[in-house]
Amino acid sequence: MNEREKLLELRNRTGMNRREFCQYFNIPYRTVQDWELGSRKMPAYLLELMEFKANAVNLKKEKKNQKSAEALGKDEGKETGKDNEN
Repeated sequence: MNEREKLLELRNRTGMNRREFCQYFNIPYRTVQDWELGSRKMPAYLLELMEFKANAVNLKKEKKNQKSAEALGKDEGKETGKDNEN
């Protein structure tokens, strides 16, 4: 898989459109467009950095969601306990 395909895959994994992707990574729209169309070649190290950032942010989001779900489960258990007492 070449850099162009990897970039497209990364953007698709993030669920962002091209404009959002450019704003998130602070890269000019036209530059990303040229990379995706294959008219310019992006540096391999830059793709690795973007993948690293995207993965790091996703891990943090998953941990926050997991903690929120655990807290919600504990709150629901307390409410269920109150209902059982009546």
